[in-house]
Amino acid sequence: MAKKDHLIEAMKGYFGFDTFKGNQKLIIENVLAGKDTFVLMPTGGGKSLCYQLPSLIMDGTAIVISPLIALMKNQVDAMRNFSEEDGIAHFMNSSLTKAAIDAVKEDIVKGKTKLLYVAPESLTKEENIDFLRQINISFYAVDEAHCISEWGHDFRPEYRRIRPIINEIGKRPIIALTATATPKVQHDIQKNLGMTDAIVFKSSFNRPNLYYEVRPKTSSIDREIIKYIKANEGKSGIIYCLSRKKVEEFASILVANGIKALPYHAGIDSQIRSANQDAFLMEKVDVIVATIAFGMGIDKPDVRYVIHYDIPKSLEGYYQETGRSGRDGGEGHCIAFYSHKDLQKLEKFMQGKPVAEQEIGRQLLQETAGYAETAVCRRKVLLHYFGEEYLEENCGNCDNCLNPKKQVEAKDLLSGVLEVIDALKEKYKTDYVINMLIGNETSEIQSYKHNELEVFGSGQDEDEKTWNAVIRQAQIAGYLTKDIENYGLLKITPKGREFMKKPVSFKIIKDNEFEEEEEPETPIRGGGSCAVDPVLYSMMKDLRKKLSKRLQVPPFVIFQDPSLEAMATTYPVSLEELQNIPGVGAGKAKRYGAEFVELIKKHVEENEIERPEDLRVRTVANKSKLKVWIVQSIDRKVALDDIAVTKGLEFSELLDEIEAIVYSGTRINLDYFLNDVMDEDRIEEIYEYFKDSETDSLDSAIEELGADYTEEEIRLVRIKFLSEMAN
Repeated sequence: MAKKDHLIEAMKGYFGFDTFKGNQKLIIENVLAGKDTFVLMPTGGGKSLCYQLPSLIMDGTAIVISPLIALMKNQVDAMRNFSEEDGIAHFMNSSLTKAAIDAVKEDIVKGKTKLLYVAPESLTKEENIDFLRQINISFYAVDEAHCISEWGHDFRPEYRRIRPIINEIGKRPIIALTATATPKVQHDIQKNLGMTDAIVFKSSFNRPNLYYEVRPKTSSIDREIIKYIKANEGKSGIIYCLSRKKVEEFASILVANGIKALPYHAGIDSQIRSANQDAFLMEKVDVIVATIAFGMGIDKPDVRYVIHYDIPKSLEGYYQETGRSGRDGGEGHCIAFYSHKDLQKLEKFMQGKPVAEQEIGRQLLQETAGYAETAVCRRKVLLHYFGEEYLEENCGNCDNCLNPKKQVEAKDLLSGVLEVIDALKEKYKTDYVINMLIGNETSEIQSYKHNELEVFGSGQDEDEKTWNAVIRQAQIAGYLTKDIENYGLLKITPKGREFMKKPVSFKIIKDNEFEEEEEPETPIRGGGSCAVDPVLYSMMKDLRKKLSKRLQVPPFVIFQDPSLEAMATTYPVSLEELQNIPGVGAGKAKRYGAEFVELIKKHVEENEIERPEDLRVRTVANKSKLKVWIVQSIDRKVALDDIAVTKGLEFSELLDEIEAIVYSGTRINLDYFLNDVMDEDRIEEIYEYFKDSETDSLDSAIEELGADYTEEEIRLVRIKFLSEMAN
């Protein structure tokens, strides 16, 4: 008769499962044996069970250190569902009252509580340390352990104090768990927690059911996402944005387009935040638009898509966030939108941070850019980043594998790269090596006299993009490695040395192109980049010219080019529809819209055009709270610099907002402020310029008016001119 397996019996009794996943059983046995344990397991692999089951079997209370209040609440609720006793699991954090904390302590002292979830901040409080010293602790579990490392995507300084506090409370075995860790982060965690001898259990990071895709981010991103969500109606999805402002804005746009969506970010009141999370879990809404504050440890198995509106700051963050889809093994679509501009913005955010931190941040961004631009299998690139080799040539479930590009022979190119790295004695990073190859005499290269080396300029027949692709793919192939500890210096591996002696075929795939769109010169929000219907576009330009002569105003006062382009893309045939066009408010639609709508209607009928109505993105009425507040403040004659200070805006950002208000057709009167800060004749001269000008371009105005006027003065008078002439 087969021997009973006590662990399986225990799991069946507590959780109702009769089989373990992956390494779970070995990990649990290691914890029960009182050994330090390090668990690397992707999202959805069943990490929580690795400490929950031992805590129920062992004597005493397990202390689980966890970074998020929402996450603790989720886990405690889940544990209570498996038990008849509510006291079996508790959390202690800043959201509890004194009375609630006393009740928790009472349950622990009585021996009812097997799991106590604590935030690292609560762990450092003197009264909590004193209390924990007196109780029987079975072991410590450090969840989301990557928070310890500044190389991780969610670094929290308070996590670095965990080990000293454990020493103060009383040493017991530690289990550290994370769903993402590069070899560098793994080493950091073990060193910091003083568990370098821990047994490491590493599951594969491959999630075969997830489909990875990167799309270029263009001005039609909102339309693309809405179209995608509508094609996947009823399915749950998460959309990640980098800023709170974008979260609020985009959630409103989705709602305006008939999609059940809610926002989630750290700035929302905690009760509303948790209500929004529950609404998503209970499927009252389909979509959560969130910053990365959402979803850590969220236990919703059937999230069917994760969309990154903005590219994340690191590949670890990307992997963690995409990992929230398809946790039940079903389909999970991971779509990220990427543009160079986003990367530049993220780099700007880093300014002002300590140099070492900026350096780390920049390296992490370069890895993300490399992933976005590569045409190699995305799974291969991701897994390589986490120190795992993926041997399949084509995974069949990412955009690059489904649309493979031709491989080109790059044996000579790789030889060229290795020669430069060797000549530089392996002491420089990718950028430096590429500058050497293309012969770019940077001040750094000149100061080291490396421009005098024979290899300088040896690769000027190829562009930077190609060299980037060669270096990245040489890393995946094992010819090169990056010394992360030392700011990412490129080193040649033994395999690379072998190649230098005896080169073999080395094929690469050239990177994907991500063309940048031209920005409209004027501050229209979300205008199209080019008209889909050039015939209609040119007819509307003629109509605008005719109107401009009749009304004696410059053409740009009527509608700007990007507005006409948007009309020639979505074909609005009523004044109501016209107001969905960026830069067209109700006032402007009523004043100038009738003839344009008439022209579009006729063109659509005569050419039997099928209008992309399903793709017409309803924008949220331009009068957002901020805009309404600005208009009201101007009506009350509040000085513009005071308005900017009150709302925490730079003066130029306030002017952006006011320009958008005026371009959309709302009339405002800035005379009270202008007369205060500018002489009458200066105002007059700028005003006359715009009266005679064919364009409202700021650059043209600055060039024409010369250095006598500041950019701010020109913008202020342009606002006055547009408001009086157009609105």
